[in-house]
Amino acid sequence: MCCLINYHAIEVKIALIDSGADDWRVAVSMDRVIKLSMELAICAVCPFPGSGSIRWPFISPETRLVKMVDVPVDVLLSVPMFLRSYLLCRFMVLHSKQFQDAATRSIAALNRISMDFRFVIKTMMADHPLRVLIVFTVSYWICMSWMFTQCERYDGKLDVEHYYLNSMWFIMVTFMSIGYGDIVPNTYCGRTLSITTGIVVSIVLVNCVQPIT
Repeated sequence: MCCLINYHAIEVKIALIDSGADDWRVAVSMDRVIKLSMELAICAVCPFPGSGSIRWPFISPETRLVKMVDVPVDVLLSVPMFLRSYLLCRFMVLHSKQFQDAATRSIAALNRISMDFRFVIKTMMADHPLRVLIVFTVSYWICMSWMFTQCERYDGKLDVEHYYLNSMWFIMVTFMSIGYGDIVPNTYCGRTLSITTGIVVSIVLVNCVQPIT
């Protein structure tokens, strides 16, 4: 968290140099404050093993009735830890050839183009579309399958390995907008992840079709 604060402090100093202002409050906008607050909130989630358990609603696949099961708190808190993946996006921006090339940054600054993740990912999609799509799909598939397993595996009927294989199958057919219906989420957490997968699929399709049209 100290590194996050230091990063944004450096960003403020760079903004002061670009604008030629002396007061740091000129560079600290509401958007930057909100962004820093969200990053601190995301990185503050750090579950400790053995932190107790809570009662988790589970929908029985046979009777469709809701029953309560005990789920460890640290397992539930490990799911939102994947929000820290935004740091990987920042790493991609800072180590991209567009960001490190002084000439490209100068031209972008003159044309008021922001060298952010959106710009970098569009450039990568234009240069290597298939590679970017494969890496994103496989990474999303593995991570989302693990999160789906943590939400669904505490009814105690199957082994963890079997749950993970079922989760990989479910996430993949959901990502491809097929949905056979042989595996359904039995928790509200699993249903939320299913909806998130559907939204991500729509965003990916729009960004893939947009350059063609």
